[in-house]
Amino acid sequence: MASSSTSAHLTLLGDFALVARGQRIKLPLGAQRLLAFLALDGNAEVPRMRAAEELWPDNSLQRALANVRSAVCHGRRVADTTVIERDGTRLALSDSVGVDFLEVQRRTRQVNDGGWAHACDSDHERLIASLGSELLPAWTDGWLVLKRQQWDQVRLHTLETLARDLRADERFLSAMRAALVAIGIAPMRETAHRVVIENHLAEGNPAEALAHFQRYRALLQRELGVSPSSRIARLVSGLFSC
Repeated sequence: MASSSTSAHLTLLGDFALVARGQRIKLPLGAQRLLAFLALDGNAEVPRMRAAEELWPDNSLQRALANVRSAVCHGRRVADTTVIERDGTRLALSDSVGVDFLEVQRRTRQVNDGGWAHACDSDHERLIASLGSELLPAWTDGWLVLKRQQWDQVRLHTLETLARDLRADERFLSAMRAALVAIGIAPMRETAHRVVIENHLAEGNPAEALAHFQRYRALLQRELGVSPSSRIARLVSGLFSC
């Protein structure tokens, strides 16, 4: 189920958008939801029944299947571009459609496999910005909950790995930006704070490292009533008595 070239692009990180042949396409919400569902399934063929049950769980099966038919009708072909492929009872996003989420996922695998540390600064900045973006944050669909949880774990681990790789390459500014984006996603995540402190120390800024540790310790005490682990405390143990 494929087209020969990519002539449309689907944005799922941030607000939904579909651009085909240079035109931004307006679609009914049902068609948007179906396109996002198919894209996030990794471009696999999806049975209509499954799409109906997951996208419209509060409707009767008959109504839900009718919603799928309507969504396919509106979203199958736009701006002379086939967007949804049909094969009997199965649907898939056409290979003519690029998807920002899938593109970023491919780059995260490269980072976590150790093959992206020496990319140029502009590539790093674009990846860091993408990793800071939520998956369709304005949507409240139940089927997205697990997808968002998985995305959050992928982007957090990737940002931390990228920050460490950039620090090792002495690209401290980009390393710090990656680590701080991770903290913005999960403010109490210790591994992200540890990366920030390690970056300050590697750059020769012990006072900044200590100040960041103190802010993190105060945050944990205020929000959870707990102390940082001994592992992160050891990073600054020679700077003051923790």
